Amino acid sequence: MDIQVQNFAVANLRRRPVVVETGGFVAGFMPDTTSPYLNYATPLPGTQPTERDVAALVGAFRERGLLPRLEFAPGAAPAVEPALRAAGFDTEAVHEYLVCTPRTLTVPRSPDAPRVESPATDEEYAALDAALAEAFGGAFASSAEGVARLRNTQESGGAVRFVRDPGGGCAGGASCSPPAEGTAELAGVGTRPAFRGRGIAGAVTAALAEAMFAQGAGSVWLEYGGEGSRRVYERAGFRPQGTRLYLSLPAGRGN
Repeated sequence: MDIQVQNFAVANLRRRPVVVETGGFVAGFMPDTTSPYLNYATPLPGTQPTERDVAALVGAFRERGLLPRLEFAPGAAPAVEPALRAAGFDTEAVHEYLVCTPRTLTVPRSPDAPRVESPATDEEYAALDAALAEAFGGAFASSAEGVARLRNTQESGGAVRFVRDPGGGCAGGASCSPPAEGTAELAGVGTRPAFRGRGIAGAVTAALAEAMFAQGAGSVWLEYGGEGSRRVYERAGFRPQGTRLYLSLPAGRGN
């Protein structure tokens, strides 16, 4: 699965508005933000980078005033991690990823399960973006750019889903990328604190996976942020398959 997930990561970054390919790496940039979580690179599977290859990649970030940063499945490109560490890259995180297939998917069917919807209006997209900003504790601010990214995900072949709160706003939701290489990445599952514990995350996760399978994806994968969320995803049919590594080059190191 590492190779498939890594091939997906390459294909997904190639969808970015600005793409730089150098020395076996693909970097994808979003001109509307300097967020390191939206501006990063990944290696082609099997890449064996030289010192010059890594320097060229770092240069592509430095010239844009961005943090050199990579996300990848190390098992798909074993030579990459040692080359990056030799250049001064540090570990940000190591995340296990979980995979769901049509065979393992479990969709909540009880009468009291949350009703999952697709946003259709500007107001609904904006409410979802604001709900996710709240859900993630202000790690990012709700913005017009965030709303546009959610809409673009939906309109470019991915999926966005949410659950309304009793007042007609948004209690929580998530999105899933358009499929590539036979799989799709589900990300940003968030529920506003006041509405947690009501099955919203599980219902949204299952609905997004079901939508991707209806489009022909053979699997959907995601990363989790804690044991509580892991249990939610496992109940929806996601199973451990591998790890992804996040590395970045601190200021003052490298070229």
